[in-house]
Amino acid sequence: MSILEQKTADETRLRKLRGTVPVNAVLHVWLKSVHPHAPAEMRLSLNEQVFGNIYVQNSEEYEFRMFFVPHGGELECAYDPETTTISVAYWFTDAKVLDEGITVLRTHAANAPAPAPGSYHFRPPFGWMNDPNGFGRFNGSAHLFYQHYSHGLTWNTMHWGHAVSEDFLHWRHLPIFLFPSEELTAKPDKRGGAFSGSAIPLENSAGVRVFFTESVIERDPEREIQMVATSQSLIFAGAAHPLIDKRPEVEGLTLDFRDPYVFRGPDGYWKMLLGSRQGEEGVVLLYQTADLTAAGGWEFVDILHREGRFNTQVIECPCLLPLDGPAGDPQTRWVLVCGLMHSHHEKTGRKNLTMATVGHFDGSSFTPDFEQELDFATDNYAFQAFLDQGTPVGIGWLANWADAAPEIDFPTAMTLPRNIVYDAADDTLLTPPIEGVEVLRDQLIDDSVLAAGEPVMLESGQAEIVIELDRNDGPFELDLYHNNIEIMVKVDDEGLRLIYLDDSKEQSPDYIAPGAAPSHIRVFLDIGSVEVFADNGRWTGTKRIAGFDPVHSLRIRAGAVKSAKVWSLAL
Repeated sequence: MSILEQKTADETRLRKLRGTVPVNAVLHVWLKSVHPHAPAEMRLSLNEQVFGNIYVQNSEEYEFRMFFVPHGGELECAYDPETTTISVAYWFTDAKVLDEGITVLRTHAANAPAPAPGSYHFRPPFGWMNDPNGFGRFNGSAHLFYQHYSHGLTWNTMHWGHAVSEDFLHWRHLPIFLFPSEELTAKPDKRGGAFSGSAIPLENSAGVRVFFTESVIERDPEREIQMVATSQSLIFAGAAHPLIDKRPEVEGLTLDFRDPYVFRGPDGYWKMLLGSRQGEEGVVLLYQTADLTAAGGWEFVDILHREGRFNTQVIECPCLLPLDGPAGDPQTRWVLVCGLMHSHHEKTGRKNLTMATVGHFDGSSFTPDFEQELDFATDNYAFQAFLDQGTPVGIGWLANWADAAPEIDFPTAMTLPRNIVYDAADDTLLTPPIEGVEVLRDQLIDDSVLAAGEPVMLESGQAEIVIELDRNDGPFELDLYHNNIEIMVKVDDEGLRLIYLDDSKEQSPDYIAPGAAPSHIRVFLDIGSVEVFADNGRWTGTKRIAGFDPVHSLRIRAGAVKSAKVWSLAL
């Protein structure tokens, strides 16, 4: 007789998760035992009829269990909190999950979603999130995979979370897509997992092939290897297999070997970029395969790119895509985006920079023309982009490892999706928010008070501010009033700044775009973030705002403006 059966006379001791489910519902639940000597147990009932029990012995980490609900009706999941703790429980149906998403029945206090009502930035439904992975359009919809740990708000064993959208703004949460090995999930010991990667569509199928780095800290001789998995359904990845199980024979290459980005090259072959370090430089490694499916046959080509500045420890999350023409045209410019892990800009104090280099790619070598920082405020990391019907679209992790750490709670979000545009007139790169972001505008709050230098109050903290500057009238300053942090957007003779002064830090970095003299500034405010797009994204600054207090008001303190408008935003 089970523990729950013994306690049926005292149902008040049991906790119950309830929900109305359709026929063929699938239940995903993670549970663990409170004490090593007593197993965790969950009793499953449908329409008051018991149809299953789940048992777990592990008291160190939550274990995953899946159950098929035989009929539609009232589902009840009962457990005794003295012996059992539940991290996450959700249900869905295979037939409708891509259109309807999952229905969450339970999250724990330790992994609950951020208290950010109305936030229009992508956030996970529970747990930790960092790098975007496999960002692309598959079977007609935009898919975002991401680095994920379900059971807490600190970094731990990496899985791939998953969401789907039609417009890059309104997302439906899907089941956990990719699981690391059972050995890695047995304990929450931060030993590795399914790290970052990318995805490509399967030919003649609605599915995807995903590429990712499997990291195991103590593995010898290769701590990081490249894996491949296939999903025919777009719901779950199939079994993963090693694809590249050792680093290339390049002298001085460190154990860093990660973040496969797979794309079609100008010669028609599949290419793969990997981030690494050689000696004192971060490097991008180039691989290619003649396999039309990209499922095997990968061979090392060469080191594609080097970065020896800023004390860069390793290049992460490289991506490369054409900007202004077809991939096969030798005149087409390509952009190479790289995250410079642990980099440090000594003059400004900014860390973990992201560089975008524009040049020409012939399939085996990359010739740079110019470069610029992708984001001068640096909280747009691990940026990943793809060609969406010919238009480059990208998204980044709205955070920075200078603030985040594996030991601290750090609920976060993704940036607003951005286009990447080559401006031939000025030979520069623009990263404006995607077209269609105006759909978030709920109502026009103000079109005169802000321009007159008076304060404008914000009800929720979600707002868009669009300002046309008179650049012949000296410095400009927009103050964003927050309960705990000093935030302002400033333009003067030195350039464009996003000032962020947090009392919890001894010294804040100088978030500056030197020499920037914009005439148009667009600011997006949300709970936990501010994003500045100047002159259609010629200069872009993204900053995570610590905590969950909103910006409650704003005011132009200096400078003449031609016009200023403020909209409230809502999903």
